[in-house]
Amino acid sequence: MGKMGCHTVLSVLIVFVLPLCEDLFCEAMTMNSVILPQESGGGASQALSHLRSKRSWVWNQFFVLEEHAGDEPLYVGKLHSDVDKGDGQVRYILSGEGAVSIFTIDENTGDIHATKRLDREQQAYYTLRAQARDRNTDLLIEPESYFIIKVQDINDNEPTFLDGPYIGRVAEMSPVGTSVVTVVATDPDDPTYGNSARLVYSIIQGQQYFSVEPNTGVVRTVQADMDREVQDCFLLIVQAKDMIGQMGGLSGTTSVTVMLTDVNDNPPRFPHSNYQFSVPESTLVSRVVAKIKALDLDLGPNAEMDYRILDKDGLGNFRILTDPNTQEGLIILQKTLDFETKPNYTFRVEASNHNVDMRFLSMGPFVDVATVRLLVQNVDEPPVFLSPVSHMVISEAAAVGSHVGIVSAQDPDNTKSPVRYSIDRKSDVDCYFKIDNRSGVITTNQPLDREIVAFHNITVLASESLNVSQVGKAVVLVSLMDVNDNAPNFTIEYQMFVCENSKPGQLIQTVSAVDRDEPENGHHLFFSLTTEASEKLNFTLRDNQDNTASILTQHGSFLQRDQLVHSLTVVISDSGSPSLSSTNTLSITVCDCDLNGHRRFCSQTALPLLLVRLSSRTAAAILTCIFTVLGIT
Repeated sequence: MGKMGCHTVLSVLIVFVLPLCEDLFCEAMTMNSVILPQESGGGASQALSHLRSKRSWVWNQFFVLEEHAGDEPLYVGKLHSDVDKGDGQVRYILSGEGAVSIFTIDENTGDIHATKRLDREQQAYYTLRAQARDRNTDLLIEPESYFIIKVQDINDNEPTFLDGPYIGRVAEMSPVGTSVVTVVATDPDDPTYGNSARLVYSIIQGQQYFSVEPNTGVVRTVQADMDREVQDCFLLIVQAKDMIGQMGGLSGTTSVTVMLTDVNDNPPRFPHSNYQFSVPESTLVSRVVAKIKALDLDLGPNAEMDYRILDKDGLGNFRILTDPNTQEGLIILQKTLDFETKPNYTFRVEASNHNVDMRFLSMGPFVDVATVRLLVQNVDEPPVFLSPVSHMVISEAAAVGSHVGIVSAQDPDNTKSPVRYSIDRKSDVDCYFKIDNRSGVITTNQPLDREIVAFHNITVLASESLNVSQVGKAVVLVSLMDVNDNAPNFTIEYQMFVCENSKPGQLIQTVSAVDRDEPENGHHLFFSLTTEASEKLNFTLRDNQDNTASILTQHGSFLQRDQLVHSLTVVISDSGSPSLSSTNTLSITVCDCDLNGHRRFCSQTALPLLLVRLSSRTAAAILTCIFTVLGIT
């Protein structure tokens, strides 16, 4: 087959094969390739006509090496049309990306040169257009054709860790191979060409504790006994190197800070096996008397403590709680201390972790025990009464100086200082009682009257003779026994009226009486008329046997003109021994009444007699009302 025939077959082959290439440059056809001309706006028929004319562009695949540092323009390749006979009649023209500014063409020979350094990472290829024109007519002798100049990569970029530096955390005592963190580096070189962007990871600092997977960048532990309490932080340097780690490759590094997190792998331990504290015997119940603390090298919840008292000498007398802020054991007093009774206490305290990790129990018990000794300090205490509250009883009729009772106090200290007694006068302002300062005997100092003060609450003081500032107190409650020293009297001042038309045996009023005494069996009062009152035969009295009496008419038809006011003398007696009685006079005024017994008029002449029997204040009030009604000023 002739030369032109070969070109035709090759052109047709390229028409069908070139679109199947995924790469624009179809590496298999880079040498002496014949590119089918394409014109703007041309169709299949035009392409076929060119095939029939057996014309086409001829050039090699174009590559330019990035970062070329030569002083002269870099030769890229040659454009050539098979129409060009080498007689100078063909002129080559270059246009498109970078034409003139980056790429130049010799219009006579078609030689292309690059005039600037190129960076593949900024632009990987350039698309240009080529024309071949007749030098005389300036007509196209070949259709305009597109071609590409590819910038060929060199290894000029080192790997970079965009997310570094890294911080990773892993639990202490983790098994070998535990994942900590993944580091990732990037390389902007061409991953499809050579090994410039193929990375390998390695650790260049900290490799005795950690490793990194070469291909994935996963950092893992290589020791199983890393102890946070020994070292809690590690600084690693991880390197990423391109060219698969081969010599001449570029590398980048990043730091990885690995923090060991805590696990409960340490038991609590008391710094000392024995503790001793001093506690004043005057310390109040519920107060903290001592603090102890077991140390735990762990952190947070892994170091939380529980404490408990193990021995009977401490149980009941003390309790122990954990301070949530300091993890101290707070020993709290539960019963009052007394140096003279028990000068010291000795008991054991156990400390244990509140949260226990079962994985580490094989290391030993997670508890510790210490002995606590509490020494009770003697305090100069005030005198103590045998009874803080005493009840005493005395008759209200007791004479001044009568014996009421006795109190006793003593110094609880070993010094046994003598005690002096006194009465706090704030509790006995009127000085009804006095006390012997040596014996503690209480006697009356004034006459007593149960009807005035029935109950006395006094405070007795006991002070040490050797230290008067030490004062004890006791309460003495004195109750007065009642004697029958008060006669009964009417409950109120009665005002009685009787109608002129009253009938015999008619009830005028029911009266009652009171007695200020309080007999043990209650009041039982008796009412009676004096002999003189009984002989007048105007009125009579009936004792109702319930501490009341009824006043009744003895006869009927009382007349105002005969007598306006009648007097009735009543004797009221109590049931005491001896019995006391009082004589009381009742005034009964005669009034004009209607048929139903309602008063209509009482004679004014009876008013002065009535006022005489009233108190001055009551009489004045009645007169004021009368004058107001009559309009007298």
